[in-house]
Amino acid sequence: MFKRIMIANRGEIAMRILRCCREMGIESVVIYSEEDADSLPVQFATESVCIGPAGAAESYMNQEAILAAAVAYHCEAIHPGYGFLSENETFAAKCEQNGIVFIGPSSRLIRKLGNKQEARSTVKKHGVPVVPGSEGILRSWQEARDVAAKVGYPVLIKASSGGGGRGMRRAYDESEIRRAFEEAQAEALAAFGDGALYLEKLILNPRHIEVQILADKNGHVVQLGERDCTLQRRNQKLLEEAPARILTPRQRESIHRAALKVAKAVNYESAGTVEFVLDKSSADQTADSGKEKNRFGFDKDRDRKNGFYFIEMNTRVQVEHPVTEMVTGVDIIKEQIRIAAGQDLSIQQRNIRSEGHAIECRINAEDPKRNFAPNPGKISFVHFPSGNGVRVESAIFSGCRISPYYDSMIGKIIVHAGTRLEAIRKMRMALSEMTVEGVDTNVDFLYLLMFNVDYMTGNVDTGFLEKNASAIMRWDEESRK
Repeated sequence: MFKRIMIANRGEIAMRILRCCREMGIESVVIYSEEDADSLPVQFATESVCIGPAGAAESYMNQEAILAAAVAYHCEAIHPGYGFLSENETFAAKCEQNGIVFIGPSSRLIRKLGNKQEARSTVKKHGVPVVPGSEGILRSWQEARDVAAKVGYPVLIKASSGGGGRGMRRAYDESEIRRAFEEAQAEALAAFGDGALYLEKLILNPRHIEVQILADKNGHVVQLGERDCTLQRRNQKLLEEAPARILTPRQRESIHRAALKVAKAVNYESAGTVEFVLDKSSADQTADSGKEKNRFGFDKDRDRKNGFYFIEMNTRVQVEHPVTEMVTGVDIIKEQIRIAAGQDLSIQQRNIRSEGHAIECRINAEDPKRNFAPNPGKISFVHFPSGNGVRVESAIFSGCRISPYYDSMIGKIIVHAGTRLEAIRKMRMALSEMTVEGVDTNVDFLYLLMFNVDYMTGNVDTGFLEKNASAIMRWDEESRK
């Protein structure tokens, strides 16, 4: 096992990894920018090192400076967390070249799966359903127009590299295709340094379902069940649940099997997430066992039968990994570190059980009344909820400053209970206790969401928040009259 790990991230995920290292008896070296000099990870790490000024490009994404610090501080491995360099194949390759373990998959796997068009082609060969779309990288907006004409509108133009909802644009007819292509390309270039795009048929009103995978270097692969990440705003997840109650038993079995096939097809190693869209119109359909199967075990009429399509595989730990930990009892970060150190998984598929229901709400420093505009500033006071089945992941404290240079997420509240309704009630309690003074947050909005009838009954899709945010906020305004 490693003696010392560098944590190349900030905020709540840096604290999550740091705590895991302390639990495992591993020393931690946290990098930080000048902006984060007083941050909680810096205060709790074994050692810390300033890596550059506030801008992420000069600090948390400064590959040469991070590697030089890792060597100088005798770190055997680097944990990138999520975001920043977590899915950067060049950084992973440089770690390999410098004899430092990148806690994640190899640079080869990141390249293979990070190129979303190549990933689509790979999983399609193994019989996993994919959304109809382009067969390769689009060379021009005119080519995008031609492909869209074949698959039918609406379509989604997506960056081949990166993730997090960036480099994505919708086009509902031919008049919108050029603008969508050019905007997606510009955003992809700015965010990932790669303007390569591909096109998919846009599945209207889908559910977003993902499956957590763990795979060690000796070929052992397990799935830890699925998460429902349907509630999103501007392609950014806001609330996640495990398990996905919308799935029928047959759909659950099929989607788990598909995720395992994806991981095994590429000889995956580390923690990873296989993401799917679920056609909402098929979500309540029951399986017809008389349908003919293809040679991979999936129904030939799979687009209507199973109702799900592969969209991508994320080669890192996800923001929402705690909900899976809550229902399975598996420490995903710990397993990820064990895998990187060459150890076998400590769990086997037959021993994994999903118990109860978990919900995670992302707490953001933003003002819902101003279209969720980021709201950086100084937190004068903070109080976190607690109690049986309540977990908080955060790096904020009274007197800390929320920086305008980074993502607005300042924490996560996760609850676990025996049933989904009990979990919703527990989340209401937790959100009502959560107090942040000095900056605006989305806590009140999330609290109101917990009472929305459509959310409570599961009648939601990925466009739900865009369509209903204003109505939910009106409840708050009316309650204050």
